[in-house]
Amino acid sequence: MKKIFIYYSLTGNGDMIADHLKRDGYDIRKIKVKKELPKSFLFKMLSGGFKAAIDYKETLVDFDHEVAEYDEVVIGSPVWNSRLSTPAATALKTLDLTDKKVTFLLYSGSGSAKKATEFIHKNYPGSKIVNLKEPKKEKEEIKKL
Repeated sequence: MKKIFIYYSLTGNGDMIADHLKRDGYDIRKIKVKKELPKSFLFKMLSGGFKAAIDYKETLVDFDHEVAEYDEVVIGSPVWNSRLSTPAATALKTLDLTDKKVTFLLYSGSGSAKKATEFIHKNYPGSKIVNLKEPKKEKEEIKKL
């Protein structure tokens, strides 16, 4: 069974999860954007939250949307304004997840993502959702994987 982890990481939480899943046999595909958010924490939070609220479409850099060879696809995203991050949401729109086992790993400061969860249930019924509270800081969160 071939499996892949497709993720976006802004603060390193996704990268930590990728390292863990790579050891478990997952192929890894990181989502990169043409223009990153501002460096300032406050402006990063405001900008990311606003973009997520308006469903902003990011310009992705060298993103390979082909997943036909995989049986299992895991999507990793930070939570912005209770939604999927715009880089992950943009990449998701290009993926054909038909007949795939799909899991969403959502990482946030609060460990919850109400609007992202509602979106996933509506658009990807039957997929699994795992909410992680800052796995880079809260090491025990990795056990949820």
